Amino acid sequence: MKTKLLQVLALVLVLGNSVYGQQMENTDLLKIIFTHYYKNEKIIVKNRLQLLRFYCKKAPNNEEVLEVISKSDLLKRNDVEIKNQIKSGAEEDWSEEYNALFLNQNQYLKRKVNDCISLEDFKVIADKQQENNLRLMILSKPIYFSHGNYALVKVAFYRTIEHNNGSYILFEKRDGQWIIIDHLNEWAT
Repeated sequence: MKTKLLQVLALVLVLGNSVYGQQMENTDLLKIIFTHYYKNEKIIVKNRLQLLRFYCKKAPNNEEVLEVISKSDLLKRNDVEIKNQIKSGAEEDWSEEYNALFLNQNQYLKRKVNDCISLEDFKVIADKQQENNLRLMILSKPIYFSHGNYALVKVAFYRTIEHNNGSYILFEKRDGQWIIIDHLNEWAT
């Protein structure tokens, strides 16, 4: 009985550390993506129009990833590991990572991002503002591969009119820091 309890406790600790570690990795990627795409945005102050918004839900990874794999030697070498993460599952959102990113730090960046919103809220804002240059940034759930040394995240920008665009960002972890090494499968309408 005591051995069984110790095994269960060990499993809980391992899974807990894994989940926490994944959240921290996601938070690091989120900061890099925000810094990259919000760098030209102005700080949001009273009565200033916010042109770039952030969508709260993580877009699921789907078969589109297969096309991205086919165009990259690195991804081809890790295709089994990547394909295992293409699953439709429970909906996830970015709220934990978002809150961790802005908890007592990165306040300048937060003033540019403000809050994450739903698609419905974005449509209400777009209808009210009647601006053609409002964009909603949508991020997929990160795919980690090659022993956690690489990550792949889809970034898409939705507008209520045409001119949507996006790509997959390929990250590499070097000296404990994530860096963007490539933009794959770029598209625009």
